Amino acid sequence: MIKLLLLLFSGLKFGKLLTTGGTMLLSVVVYAFIWGWRYAVGFVALLFVHEMGHFIAARQRGLAVGAPTFIPFVGAWIQLKEQPHDAETEAYVGMAGPLIGSLGALACYFVARDQHIDWLLAVAYSGFFLNLFNLIPLSPLDGGRITQVISPWLWLAGVPVLLAMVMWRPSPMLILVAVLAGSQLWNAWKQRGDPSAQAYRVASFETRAGYAVCYIALVGFLAVMTYDLHEMLELMRHGGGTGSV
Repeated sequence: MIKLLLLLFSGLKFGKLLTTGGTMLLSVVVYAFIWGWRYAVGFVALLFVHEMGHFIAARQRGLAVGAPTFIPFVGAWIQLKEQPHDAETEAYVGMAGPLIGSLGALACYFVARDQHIDWLLAVAYSGFFLNLFNLIPLSPLDGGRITQVISPWLWLAGVPVLLAMVMWRPSPMLILVAVLAGSQLWNAWKQRGDPSAQAYRVASFETRAGYAVCYIALVGFLAVMTYDLHEMLELMRHGGGTGSV
């Protein structure tokens, strides 16, 4: 833990801290006007935890990476100043965000259930849902980066999922993701016979299987938690609350 903290603060210089802190504060203020300041702080904190997963993983693999930047209603991201040299490294960095982000949401869930804090339960639900959304197997989402080392053909499974979400709850962010994903799919199709693209995705069977197991397990866990918390919050909304604090 101490090594991770040292790695974090050694990578985040003062100017980057101001950028991250300023955009986080802006996001909190915007979200607070809609959902209240407690939910806003919790939600942005979970976004930060997710992005720190990417940041730490990128630094562990020796990649130059920028500090997290936040934009209200779009989310947050870190800028990789140099691209991974192979698909396994890209998958490692991609997996770290949803994995650490899910642990953060799980911590919120346990505290909310133990202390009967309804708004924190809503934060946990948002955390689980957003990490699950990020695991849709389409680049530039984290799921697309992870499944590239397993098989880029898994991206085809992400197309109907994303289209269903756009039809179910259309938003500018989903449309932007769809446009970017379409561009990535087209590039992947054009490069299907490119030796350099094939070399980028070279990995052992054990590596592919390991990422496949982790990916499926995380998707399954997040799907169950998202569904259960959605049902729980609906019950609370109709009069069965656990007692807000």
